[in-house]
Amino acid sequence: MPEMIGNMTAHPPPDGPSALAELVLEIAEQVPEGRATTYGLVAEAVREHTGRGSARYVGTVMSRHGHGVPWWRVVRADGTLPRHLRTDASRRYRAEGTPMEPLAPTMVDLRRALWDAPAAWRAPSGSVGHA
Repeated sequence: MPEMIGNMTAHPPPDGPSALAELVLEIAEQVPEGRATTYGLVAEAVREHTGRGSARYVGTVMSRHGHGVPWWRVVRADGTLPRHLRTDASRRYRAEGTPMEPLAPTMVDLRRALWDAPAAWRAPSGSVGHA
């Protein structure tokens, strides 16, 4: 049975990520070391090029297919990841020098570390891809 994601119906492909999911992963690959973006900002960038996508969909793609990209750089709007990912992500944040919240060592300080996916992916009218 197809999965509902936001107001979209997702039909998971049998052989791997869909073209929409590939775009999510491509954006995630562009987040620079020491920076982070949010599921919502990635979704906004995807929507600018496809008219589709939601933060929930981005989270689903990252969970299912994100192992080959810097998944720890795509976080929730509050700067955190799901609890089961935080230990591994914290090591990576330290290695990359990612700014963290002083009183919450597993929370990225998005005021200092935010990479704005939509701004980085704005393309001239009619073209697709990152600028």
